Amino acid sequence: MPVPDPIPPSRRSAGHALEQYINGDKIVQSAGDAWKEVEAQIFRRAPFEENVLVPAIAEPLLVWIISGEARVEERELNGGWRGTEVRAGAFYLTQAGAPYLLRWQARAGVRFEVMHLYLGFELIERAARSLGLNPARVSMRDLSGASDPLVSALLSGLADELRASHPADSLFVRGLLDSLSIHLLRNYADRQAAGGRKPAQLPAWKLRKVLEHMDAFLAEPFCLQRLAEICAMSRFHFSRAFHNTLGQSPSRWFIHRRVEQAKQMLRETDRQIIDIALAVGYGSPGHFAQVFRRETGISPGEYRAM
Repeated sequence: MPVPDPIPPSRRSAGHALEQYINGDKIVQSAGDAWKEVEAQIFRRAPFEENVLVPAIAEPLLVWIISGEARVEERELNGGWRGTEVRAGAFYLTQAGAPYLLRWQARAGVRFEVMHLYLGFELIERAARSLGLNPARVSMRDLSGASDPLVSALLSGLADELRASHPADSLFVRGLLDSLSIHLLRNYADRQAAGGRKPAQLPAWKLRKVLEHMDAFLAEPFCLQRLAEICAMSRFHFSRAFHNTLGQSPSRWFIHRRVEQAKQMLRETDRQIIDIALAVGYGSPGHFAQVFRRETGISPGEYRAM
């Protein structure tokens, strides 16, 4: 009989959906009963990232800088870049209601490691009630490059337990998580958050299934009906929820992924450009070059030469 997964699919998929599109290596992933109320991951990031689309994530996300220094910039889809110089100990907190863009340049020669911690709703609700707050009217404020010694101390303890060779202790992890959640609510929460309806968004597990299907069939024609069927939604409601989650239509995202795959093949292989065009679904080299230039500003040949 299969053992039930202690991590809710929505939270697990939120982490996986995000990590799929950010360069770097995952060092460790939380697993087991001790982590059933959160998802925790530690990454060694690439020193440079030019443009990452971060999807709207319903649950609060903490990103803590473990080591390294970097210039990290963020912007809303229609806004300008805002930057922060960060070093070990700085953290980001978001409960993004809308997607946004992210990029960074890390200091050369220093490992840039970060920890992602997705806080489950049940954990936040328990902490809110302990403070006499209505969980439905509380949400985390967005913070960029903040510094807080207690947050760092609690996250350091969680990171040590995550990396340890022994199984994580449930009582110890829960104590750290409860302390962290209460501290965040006391100091970084918007206690007057409106309880009205939010724009329709894809649940994280549906988002992951759709993105994985797109990546698996980049060489095939785009099919909105198939994507909607994967999510058991009408085409209209799926398109609206997808746009609210990622800030662009499913067809635009599909083109984006085709071009990203082509860029990877141009960088990492010596395949002819016509073969790459066919591999990402373009039967005409001219059409492929036109789309590639529109998305990147340069031709496939110019990109490879760079």
